[in-house]
Amino acid sequence: MGVKIRMTRMGTKKRPFYRIVAIDSRKKRDGVYLEKLGTYHPLDEDAEKNVVINEDRIKHWLNYGAKPSHTVKTLLNKKGIELT
Repeated sequence: MGVKIRMTRMGTKKRPFYRIVAIDSRKKRDGVYLEKLGTYHPLDEDAEKNVVINEDRIKHWLNYGAKPSHTVKTLLNKKGIELT
């Protein structure tokens, strides 16, 4: 089973927010995920609060071979989490 760290879309029409999750790579975008790792609110005015990440769990999944999506990789780099 290949695990990906990617985002699932939540919220209403034209007011999205995203959950950053660990999910089996074969599942749908909004399918059942293994674990919630954080949130991303792109419309939030406060840049500090628009990305909330559980850094310990992200590192746990990365150590077990999970691959982050391009967008999640960008968000992790902005938060200062190194990808090894």
